[in-house]
Amino acid sequence: MVESGDKVGEFLNNRWLVFVASMWVQSCSGIGYLFGSLSPVIKKTMGYNQRQIAILGIAKDLGDAIGYVAGTLSEILPIWALLAIGVVQNFVGYGLVWLIVSQILPTAPLWVLCILIFVGTNGETYFNTGSLVTCIQNFPEHRGPIVGILKGFAGLSGAIMTQVYIMINLPNEAALIFVVAVGPSMVITALMFILKPVGGQRQVRPSDNSSFLFVYSICLVLAAYLLGVLLLQDLVNLNQKLITIMSIGLIFIVLLPIVIPVLLVFTSKPKSSAEESLLHTPGIQPSIRSEQSEIKDIKASEIDSLLEVERQKRIIHSEGVVSVHQKKAPSIGEDFTLTQAFKTVDFWLIFISLVLSSGSGMTIIDNLGQMSRSLGYENTHVFVSMISIWNFLGRVAGGYFSEIVVRKYAYPRPVAMAVVQILMAIALCFYTMGLPGAIYVVSVLMGLGYGAHWAIVPAAASELFGLKSFGALYNFLTLSSPAGSLFLSGVIAAGIYDSEAKKQASIVPSENLELMLRMPLGEEESLNCYGTICYSITCGILTVLCLVASVLSLIVVYRTKKVYAKLYGNSRR
Repeated sequence: MVESGDKVGEFLNNRWLVFVASMWVQSCSGIGYLFGSLSPVIKKTMGYNQRQIAILGIAKDLGDAIGYVAGTLSEILPIWALLAIGVVQNFVGYGLVWLIVSQILPTAPLWVLCILIFVGTNGETYFNTGSLVTCIQNFPEHRGPIVGILKGFAGLSGAIMTQVYIMINLPNEAALIFVVAVGPSMVITALMFILKPVGGQRQVRPSDNSSFLFVYSICLVLAAYLLGVLLLQDLVNLNQKLITIMSIGLIFIVLLPIVIPVLLVFTSKPKSSAEESLLHTPGIQPSIRSEQSEIKDIKASEIDSLLEVERQKRIIHSEGVVSVHQKKAPSIGEDFTLTQAFKTVDFWLIFISLVLSSGSGMTIIDNLGQMSRSLGYENTHVFVSMISIWNFLGRVAGGYFSEIVVRKYAYPRPVAMAVVQILMAIALCFYTMGLPGAIYVVSVLMGLGYGAHWAIVPAAASELFGLKSFGALYNFLTLSSPAGSLFLSGVIAAGIYDSEAKKQASIVPSENLELMLRMPLGEEESLNCYGTICYSITCGILTVLCLVASVLSLIVVYRTKKVYAKLYGNSRR
C-alpha cells in the first residue's frame, strides 16, 4: 500500500505528466484561431460590414498577444492561479459574446463586443504562459521540441474544437461561440493543479529521446487523421453517427500521450538508495533565475553535471574570469531583463521581422473565412480547420528542424525563420496570381509558415536573451501579430475588400454572377465581395512584406553566428 502511494506521488510529480497535461491545455487554448469560423456568424447576426469584422479581429489579436501581465504574474503566482485567471477571462468574455449574438441579451454596440472578445482571448495568454514556462523549466535541455509541440497543439486547437462542435450537433452556428466559452474552461480547470515545476533536471533519463519520438509520431498521426476527417466531411455527406465515431477517435489520439508517464512510473524499477541520494544532491540542479550570480563558485565536477546548453552558457560567461556583477550590461547569450533586451539591435530585428511575417499570417487566418466565401465555398470550416492543422505541423516541424540546425550544425536558429518566411511569400504570390487551387496552397503554406514562427522564436529568445525573464520577453514578442494585423488586416485587407464590394454592388460583373448565385440565400443583402480580386491585391502586398522579413531574419543570423557557435559548438563533437 505504501509503495502504491509512493508511485502515485511519483506519477503526479513526473515531468512527463506535466508535459502531457500541458499538451491538453494547449489543445483547447488556441481560441484566436477559431475567429475565421466565428466571424461570418457574428457578421450575419449583427449586420456588420467587413471593416467592423476586421476591428473585432484586431481586438482578438490584441487580446491574444498582450500577455505582459501574464508573463509578470508567472514570476509571482503559482501556475494554477495563473491558469485560473485565464479560465475566468475566457468564460466571461466569450460567454457574454455568445449571449449577445444569440440575442439572449440585448444587442450591444461594436465597442462592447471588442472588449468582450479582447478579454476572452486574453485568457489564452495565461494558458500559454503557464504551459510554456512550466515545461521549459522542467525540460531545459529540450527547448526546441517542447516549444514546438506545445505551440503546435495550440495551433491545432481550432480544428479540435470545431470537431467537438460538429460532434455535439448543436442547433445553430452561434453555438460554436458557446463551445469556445465552456470547453477550454472545463478542461483547464480539471488540469490546473497538475501543471507545476517538478525539478525536471533530476528526472533526465536515457529513454527521453524515445518518448519524444513517440510524441512526434502521435503528432503526425493526429494531423493525418484530422486532415482525413476534414476531406471526408468536405467530399461526402456523412451522417451524425459516423461524425461522432470519428470525433471520439480524435479525442482518443489526443489522450494517447498519457501512456508515457504511466509506463515511466508504473513499469520502471525502483531507484536504489545510491541513485536517490545522487538525484537529491544539493547544487547539481542548475538554477534558472540565479544562474549568473553563481558563476564564480562553479566547480569542475558541477560543470560536468550541467545540461549541455546551460553548461556552455556558464563557460562563455566565465571566460576571462570576469565577474558578472562588474559588467554594465549582459551580452547576447546571457540573461536579459525585458528593459535590457529593448536596448539590443537583435531583439528589435526579430520583433520587426515578426511584425511583418506573423502579422501577414494572422491577417490571412483572420480573413480565411471571408476569402473562401468570396471564392464561392460555403463550408468555411474546412479551410479554417485545414490552416489549423498545418499551423500545428509547422510548429512541431519548426521546433524539430530548428533544433537540428543548432545542435548538429551549431548554426543560428533564426535561419529557420528566414526559410519559412520565404515559403509564406511563395503562398501569397500564388494567390495574387489567381492560380487554380490558390486557397488550398494558402491554407497549407501560410499555416506551416505562421506556425513555425511560434516554435522557432521562443526557443531562439531563450537562447539569445536567457530564461530569467523569459515570460515577459515571450509575451512582448507575441505583440508582433496584432501590431502587424492592426494595419495589414484592419486597414489594407478590410479597405480593399470593402472597396471591391462597393464596386460589385453597383455593377455585377458577369464573371462574379455564378459565385453570387452559389452563396446562401440572403447573403447578398450585406456588403460582400466575390472573386479573387477581393484579396489578390492584399496578398501581393503581404508577399513583399514577408520577403523583407526574411532579409531581417538573415541579418540576425549573421549577427549571432559566434554566439551559437559557442553555445552549441561542443555538442557537435
